[in-house]
Amino acid sequence: MAAVTFLVLIAAAAFRSTTSVLFEPLEQQFGWTRTQTSLAMTVNLIFYGLTAPFAAVFMERFTVRKVVTTALALVALGTGLTVFMTDAWQLTVLWGVLVGLGTGALALVFGAIIANRWFETRRGLVTGIFSAAYATGQLAFLPLIATLVTETGWQTGSLIVCAFVLVMIPIFALGFRETPASVGLRPYGATDESEAARALESKAPSTARATISTLREAARTKAFWVLAGTFFVCGWTTNGLIGAHFIPAAHDHGMPATTAAGLLALVGIFDFVGTILSGWLSDRVDSRILLVFYYGLRGLALFTVPFVLGPTVEPPMIFFIVFYGLDWIATVPPTIALTRKYFGAARTGVIYGWIFASHMVGAAVAAGFAGAIRDIQGDYFIAWITAAVLCLVAAASFILLRERKQVVQ
Repeated sequence: MAAVTFLVLIAAAAFRSTTSVLFEPLEQQFGWTRTQTSLAMTVNLIFYGLTAPFAAVFMERFTVRKVVTTALALVALGTGLTVFMTDAWQLTVLWGVLVGLGTGALALVFGAIIANRWFETRRGLVTGIFSAAYATGQLAFLPLIATLVTETGWQTGSLIVCAFVLVMIPIFALGFRETPASVGLRPYGATDESEAARALESKAPSTARATISTLREAARTKAFWVLAGTFFVCGWTTNGLIGAHFIPAAHDHGMPATTAAGLLALVGIFDFVGTILSGWLSDRVDSRILLVFYYGLRGLALFTVPFVLGPTVEPPMIFFIVFYGLDWIATVPPTIALTRKYFGAARTGVIYGWIFASHMVGAAVAAGFAGAIRDIQGDYFIAWITAAVLCLVAAASFILLRERKQVVQ
């Protein structure tokens, strides 16, 4: 189950990690501005984020299998049809709406639900592995797509992603099971006592109305706003800024797109290590401490970006790649752990879905903001510094989050 879930998350990452490679080829062929291409990504990130909490509800109501299969089909459709587009609004519909809905249903909310259903112990480690799927997709696809786009055109890159996602549909259909009980198993590490505790938990929300009601209840707590606010910053500084704009920003400084894509793939290697390590640590260390460290380190790394970008890869750039890569998505396991701790396992999927929505709204704002800054100022300097300051504010905000015992329901 962990392996099948990991592969599905890679399918979502295949699109998410390669869009920045396509910005300049699309702009050159169609004469679009950075603001127009960034708008498509902004819409994508908004749909991606706002779909997540409702995807959790649909998975509870209509089964995970049906929701994920539909989501994979949407990603394939939205990616494949780009080869026929002629206007910028079509990019917004395909990338923004169709792929946004699909990837939103395949977000880490899906991983959180599987971790909660199938694992009693080692949840943090498993969540870290699921989070590392983004890094794996980035590592596997970025250099390949960048090379194909350079040599044969952006259409080939889109079709490769479409084909991979289509292949994943039958693999998922054959390998996925809804619950451990459906195959005569207990969750990994479960005991009679833990099974009794699960039986006492409140049922997860299974309607849109219940999802909104759960949000209202969570919004009355300080913990929700700290987690949602810091995840807003996380999205701003990962998917929205680095994920969407690092390659075009590096190209502005004379670096070839293939080299910049290789650097992002290298970020993926360190992210794979850092995220799994973060999952392991979140089973053992106070998650608040981990998040202070992660956001603080990320902020310091982002301050260096305007000064290390150049036509060639120098040692200071490697410093950024290593330290930024180690905590690219390392924030996910401790954030999910704190969500479970403050709101209970039964509501983790939906509440984390809303927290994740905040993450992607932050990413959407950053993608649009950075694109507009680039068009107005001619470079990304203000975007880098803004992101760095936001990270330091996020790190400091955990002072507001007090210790609390694990919530059962």
